[in-house]
Order: sequence, then C-alpha cells, then structure tokens
Amino acid sequence: MKLFVAELVGTMLLVLLGDGVVAGVVLSKSKAEKSGWIVITTGWALAVAMAVYAVGRISGAHLNPAVTLGLAAVGKLPWAEAPVYIGGQMLGAFLGAVLVWLTYLVHWRVTEDKSAKLGVFCTAPAIRSAPANVVTEMVGTSVLVFGVLALGANKAPNDTGLTPLLVGFLVWAIGLSLGGPTGYAINPARDLAPRIAHALLPIAGKGDSDWGYAWVPVIGPILGGILGAAAYVGVFGP
Repeated sequence: MKLFVAELVGTMLLVLLGDGVVAGVVLSKSKAEKSGWIVITTGWALAVAMAVYAVGRISGAHLNPAVTLGLAAVGKLPWAEAPVYIGGQMLGAFLGAVLVWLTYLVHWRVTEDKSAKLGVFCTAPAIRSAPANVVTEMVGTSVLVFGVLALGANKAPNDTGLTPLLVGFLVWAIGLSLGGPTGYAINPARDLAPRIAHALLPIAGKGDSDWGYAWVPVIGPILGGILGAAAYVGVFGP
C-alpha cells in the first residue's frame, strides 16, 4: 500500500504540473497563452523533478509504467510489485488530469480549438504515421530509462541529493531534442489515464479522444523502456 500511495501521489503531482503547463500555454485567455514549446518542456522537466523529490525515497519514483516494466525486465524490480506500481501510476495520472480540468475550469468553454483541449490531456503526432511515431516514442523512452539508470548508478545509496533535479534535466533534454514528432509521451500512464479523463469529463466542445492513436504512446514507451534498461545492463552490467 505504501508503494501504491507513493506512486499515486508522485504521478498525480507529475501530471498536475505537466498537463497544467500545457493548459496554461494552449487554452484561451490564460495568462501563459502562446508562451510556447520552451515553456512546456521546462514545465514538464520541473514537474518530473518535483514529483521525484516528493516520493523518491519511498518508492523510487518510477511514475511511469515504462520505467517499472523496464526495471522488472532486467531484474531490478520484482515482477510481483509491477502491478502495484502501475496501478498507482494510472490512478494518480487520472487524478492529476482531473485537477488540471478543475484548475482551468472556466477556460474550456472559451477555447474553440478541440485539438488544443485534447492536447492538455494527452499527446498527438505532428505527422501521423504509426510506425514512425512508435519508433520516436521508443527512442525517447529508451533514452529516459537508460539515463535514469545511469543517474542512479552515480549516486550514493539512500542519497537523493540532486538526482531528481538531474532526472528533470534529462526529461527536459528529451523534450527539446526528441519531443517534436510526437509530443514525447514517454510514459503510458501520463498519456492513457488523462486521455480517459478527457473522455469522461464534461468539457465544452471537446471533440473525441483520438482513441485510434492511443495505443502508440502506450506500446512505444513500453518497448523503449525495456530496450533502454536492457541496453544499460548489457553495456555496464547489473
């Protein structure tokens, strides 16, 4: 239960701050409207750092099924614990999305762009090509998991220190360098659970939830997470 709650709280904070910065940039009459990609990538980086600081000492702050499954695949997490982590991540991401919806409650009805409303909750490709989009998500997530393992290997046991901030920098780098094609979901919970929230919440003029694309930011990151973990262990050992 402690692991479940930690992952729930951490992922809720991650999505609240991450989807929150997107809402600020894309929703009409927000004071941050049209402030751009740099603001979004910076906001997501800080969201990751704060979430990892919040629960890292409790659960290791996976906050991402791709991280959880990648670590389990290389023996760094018992498979029996994976459902606990993923359950917390999914519920936390859903609750974080609901909090963003509440925070920007009066902005939904004054925003005409349906894709902007959906983009607050989940990702969409700049050019829709499922094979290419899956590859992009695989590459981004493999860099994430490889980098997380490298950062973890370079810190003293039980010493959080600057590691969460450096994980935030890693996500910032991924967003700036690799995020353009798909919006860098790199996290199935971060994309799928808020997409479900978009489908369920009463949002004026919201349009559909683009379920035809929804599998890409789930499968791509999972494959990338396993690949990144396997690559790190294969090169540097367990």
